[in-house]
Amino acid sequence: MSHPIAEERPVVHGDALNALRAEIAEEPDPSAAAQRAVDMLHDRFGHYDWVGIYWVDGSDLVLGPWVGPQATEHTRIPIGTGVCGAAAASGTTEIVPDVNADPRYLACFASTRSEIVVPIFDGGEVIGEIDIDGSDHDAFDDMDARFLEEVAALVAPLRPRS
Repeated sequence: MSHPIAEERPVVHGDALNALRAEIAEEPDPSAAAQRAVDMLHDRFGHYDWVGIYWVDGSDLVLGPWVGPQATEHTRIPIGTGVCGAAAASGTTEIVPDVNADPRYLACFASTRSEIVVPIFDGGEVIGEIDIDGSDHDAFDDMDARFLEEVAALVAPLRPRS
């Protein structure tokens, strides 16, 4: 996982990371802090139409905090199934420029045209992921991936403990 140096990162990403750090620090409840994180991503980035965090629970991904125009029916996804499950299984970020061209895509919303899924790690183990849908084709790029990988590192400590 590479992280851009400050000069390569758009100012909006650096500002968002600083705001996210502050949001997490101000909220003592991890669940509420994770919800603040997805809310902030959704509010700050117009092309992030639906933002959710899935947490690993055994051999499944279970939907945690999310924000968007409507709920998804995919609240539990087996690891290895769909784009989300593929990212969890491989531990690599998945960028899907056209969901209709990717047979792994689990249809959630008629408006979704592209998706990015970024694994969340703890000690090299995938513990969750950030899933973002966009209503435009090719809405996400490598800059989004690098930014969201940094966000994933910030939200990793917020995973629910059982």
